Amino acid sequence: MDKGKTQLILKYEGETAREAFDANGIVEPVSRQHDQSLSLFVEHGLTDRITLQGKFGWTRGGDAFNSYNGAGPIDVGARYVVFRTSRSVVSIYAGGVLAGEGPNTAHSARKTGDPGVEVRLLAGRSGTLWRRHVFGEVQLAQLTSRKLPDETRVETTIGIEPHRRWLLLAQTYAGREDRQPLAPLWLKSEWSVIHDVGPWRLQAGWRAAQIGVESPVTRGPVLALWRTF
Repeated sequence: MDKGKTQLILKYEGETAREAFDANGIVEPVSRQHDQSLSLFVEHGLTDRITLQGKFGWTRGGDAFNSYNGAGPIDVGARYVVFRTSRSVVSIYAGGVLAGEGPNTAHSARKTGDPGVEVRLLAGRSGTLWRRHVFGEVQLAQLTSRKLPDETRVETTIGIEPHRRWLLLAQTYAGREDRQPLAPLWLKSEWSVIHDVGPWRLQAGWRAAQIGVESPVTRGPVLALWRTF
């Protein structure tokens, strides 16, 4: 984020599952699970290299045995640019997570939250393809919790601008809990389109679980409103 710039992203995420991956990655029916969250992500360029960021919101969901409804987890941290060229950037992020109702993130297989610390490495590159602007990013993250098993995550994003004011995104969210003897893991894909309307950006997409172990087969919409000033 450029120095002095601020970006806000108001996002709705809704996921429902009536199936789950078992210990062998085989899909089997389960009782209905659901999760809905409305969050506000804020980031501000403090300097040319340091960006402050945070996220908070509301969530509700549950299954046949448990339910939750209330304030979601709060993320607060900072991102530092380690290396940057005209087309590439490498950054590191460190922050804290204050537990709220439900899991710390919609991408996780967890059903509960826990205070923790997150460290993340981000690497991105942009260019042109068929005279269209394209970019890609990979994020590696480690979430250390106080009571729950640690999580390792890998997230990727590929974007292309097919036309002025339009952006297509293809994203994946993968993770694994550091638990023995069986470690839950998941891989979700997300496809979305972003359209510029004046100073606003509107996003609509669909997220779905692709493979996993001991994790729900979730599917659902993603809607967001972006604003930078």
